[in-house]
Amino acid sequence: PIGFIVWNENQHSNDYNNLKEVTALARDYTYNVKYGIRDHRGGGRSSARETISRVVAGALAKLALKQLGIRITAYTSQVGPIKLEENYTAYDLDLIDTNPVRCPDPEKAKEMEELIFKIKGEGDTIGGVVTCVIKDAPSDWDNPYFGKRPCQHLEQPCSASMQQSIEYGDGFKGLKQKGSEQNDVFYNNNGRIETRTNHSGGIQGGISNGQDIYFRVAFKPVATVLMEQHTVNIDGVDTTLKARGRHDPCVLPRADHRGSNDSNDIVGLLPD
Repeated sequence: PIGFIVWNENQHSNDYNNLKEVTALARDYTYNVKYGIRDHRGGGRSSARETISRVVAGALAKLALKQLGIRITAYTSQVGPIKLEENYTAYDLDLIDTNPVRCPDPEKAKEMEELIFKIKGEGDTIGGVVTCVIKDAPSDWDNPYFGKRPCQHLEQPCSASMQQSIEYGDGFKGLKQKGSEQNDVFYNNNGRIETRTNHSGGIQGGISNGQDIYFRVAFKPVATVLMEQHTVNIDGVDTTLKARGRHDPCVLPRADHRGSNDSNDIVGLLPD
């Protein structure tokens, strides 16, 4: 067993006092309906703080996979309407850590950064997309869709832990193609069976096929905005709310950051 503790020594609970008597966020309402209790301070199981346990577990898993020669890379591929038009093979992924938004295209990164600063100044928030690439995974990981362990195919664990939506390989873009165009054709590459294309994103029938596994995860805009919004109080009476405190204008730089020593580079894009 591996155990760990993370002490939260930088909490500002009083910043949330004006949320105590209002239904400010959708999660506040749904948690209150289901469990009869909500934590207006932004903590609890509905808070993004809860993901710290998954970050630690992921960091340990990444170290183990690294010993097997498996490399995992994530980067920001879209913020609002600004997006990378090509897939990961068209970019130098070594450039990801050279800018605050962690985008491998320097020009697009600058546009994304400017947009986030603009949105932050308005007191609003913006969403986007994180792309993840897994290289050198073997060709026999996980189980088929209808295996002995229900829902334990390779795509399911990823989908269950992600944000709003996820697409593997060509994803929704592939809907414009015919099956004959979308199929990944196999061939013998000097004794190794491979596919000439990778439209499926390295997963077929819920099992890795040895090609690069790549997928995109959509993150909606952060629900808490620093501008006045209409809502109701806990008794259902109309009121208005303007949130206070530290809130991300865009969660993307934080979501795909790998916890390296250069984490201060993203401070300007995050809450004060």
